[in-house]
Amino acid sequence: MKGLAAIAVVDDDPRLQESLANLLESAGYGARVFSSAEEFLASQFDDIDLLISDIGMPGMNGFALRDVVSNSHPKLPVFLITGRHEFVDLDHGKYHTELFRKPFDGREMLLAIGRALADR
Repeated sequence: MKGLAAIAVVDDDPRLQESLANLLESAGYGARVFSSAEEFLASQFDDIDLLISDIGMPGMNGFALRDVVSNSHPKLPVFLITGRHEFVDLDHGKYHTELFRKPFDGREMLLAIGRALADR
């Protein structure tokens, strides 16, 4: 699936958007970048294979985005990223969610993406 997978990045920080898009594209994935949860939800995202979202964003946060997306696309893997360390409860049994704390290791994220896409 590598090379064919489309990955959405939802984050309000343009620097993180750019660095994640560069990381994903260097690994052969297609990256689609959105600056808010609302912008992502307004797009056509049926072709997205994996969602990476920041937790702390203005408007809808990453947890709420995960919940909305999981209702319509229950098998879509969602990776949440945060610079805050108090987020621990991710409801792993209910959702296909992984948490990455900033700064995260790009190689670890790419390995986790590969595993999540292979499990789909």
